[in-house]
Order: sequence, then structure tokens, then C-alpha cells
Amino acid sequence: DEEEDYMSDLFIKQDVRPGLPMVRRVKEAIQKEEKQKEANEKNRQKSIKEEEKERRDLVLKSALGNENKGFALLQKMGYKSGQALGKSGEGIVEPIPLNIKTGLSGLGHEELKKRKAEEKLENYRQKLHMKKQANEQAADQFRIRFKTKQEERKMEGDLRKSQRACQQLDMQKDIDVPKETWFWIEPEEEDKKDEEDKEDECTSSDLSVSEKLHILTAYLREEHFYCIWCGTTYEDSEDLSSNCPGDSAADHD
Repeated sequence: DEEEDYMSDLFIKQDVRPGLPMVRRVKEAIQKEEKQKEANEKNRQKSIKEEEKERRDLVLKSALGNENKGFALLQKMGYKSGQALGKSGEGIVEPIPLNIKTGLSGLGHEELKKRKAEEKLENYRQKLHMKKQANEQAADQFRIRFKTKQEERKMEGDLRKSQRACQQLDMQKDIDVPKETWFWIEPEEEDKKDEEDKEDECTSSDLSVSEKLHILTAYLREEHFYCIWCGTTYEDSEDLSSNCPGDSAADHD
């Protein structure tokens, strides 16, 4: 191509708005590249495999003629083109298709690949199923822990309520020292004791909240005829047993 003469009238009359010459040059370059690709594709020599495939497809698409010995024998036996095989015409109409192997892999390789893909998919499904089960178990465990924590908090509240009631009832009977140190609510600020005394206190009250609540509830009923769940002080044990439903929160629900 001849170079453009930038001093000619044709160049001066062209649209010189910013950006337009660059767009035109890019478009021309793309068109030139596409034309070059088409020319290369036409001039490219086909490989031996491509030529074999084209010849094979051409032969497979063409119907058998009288020059084929097998087809000629079928015609002598009464076969007509397009008719199904068999005496009553229950056979196939089209020939059995050819399954031509063009790759370099051994026989059974495709089936092996298919089986491996199915195994991989099955393993993936199993992993998803196990992950789902693990998430469900984690959710169940969280709900159990949350429920247990709520029950523990409720028991701690009931224990504090029982300790305050025990302290008031003991003091009404001029009892200055509780039967057990944890029967009363300990003051927030108390004098520091020796480390040995603290260790002895920890071992003596090494009970769970539930056990403490059960023991303190029994003490209040036996000593003061008081039911923490009813919030009532009865006259005697007979009055308590006849009028109080039970000795636990479940019995009072």
C-alpha cells in the first residue's frame, strides 16, 4: 500500500476531530489482520490426520452402491435399499456406526476416565453430606450448651434466693453462724483470711450448684418449715407436707 500524502487535499479534507484518526487506523489494522488470517488458513496445508478424516467422513456419508459385493449379495436375496434387515423386517435399517479410535491412549482408557470421574463426583457428594452432618451436630451441641447454661443460671438465681431466705430465717432464730458457710450469701467485702483457711473452705463446699440447692432447700423445709418455691413459711412439718406441692421447682410448675 502506498503511504498517504499528508500534504494532499484529500488528507486535509478528512475529518480531523480528536480520536477519529486513531479509531480508523485501529479498525483498518484489525481488518488487515483478519484478512491475513484468512489467507494463511487457505494456504495452510492439511495434516495427514485431517485428510484421512475428511476422506473417511465422505465415504461414510455416501450410500453403498452395486459395486459393493456385500450389498450386491443382499440385493440378490431380495433386499432393497432403505429396507430393514431380517425376514420380517424387524432388523436394523442403518448400518452399525463405526467407533474409530484416533487418540494414542490404550483400549478402555475412556471407560477408566469415566469411572474415575464418577468416583470423584461420589467422593465430593460424600464430603458434602459429612459436612452437612457436622454442621447439624455442631448446631445441636450449641443448642444443648445454651440450654444447659440457661438452666445453670436459673439454678444460681434460685440458690442465691434460698441463701438470702436462709440468712433471714436463721437470724430470726438468733443463729449467728450458718450451718454451712455457703448457706448464707457471703458479703462482697470481707476480711482477708489465711490461705490455709481459704483452701479448707473450698474443699468443704466443693459441691455443684444443683447439689447445694437441693441441700439448702431440704434444710429450709426441715429447720424453718419454709418452701423457697412457694415463698411461704408453714407452721409445722405437717402443715408443710399437706399444703406444699413438693420440694422442687418442677413440682410447683
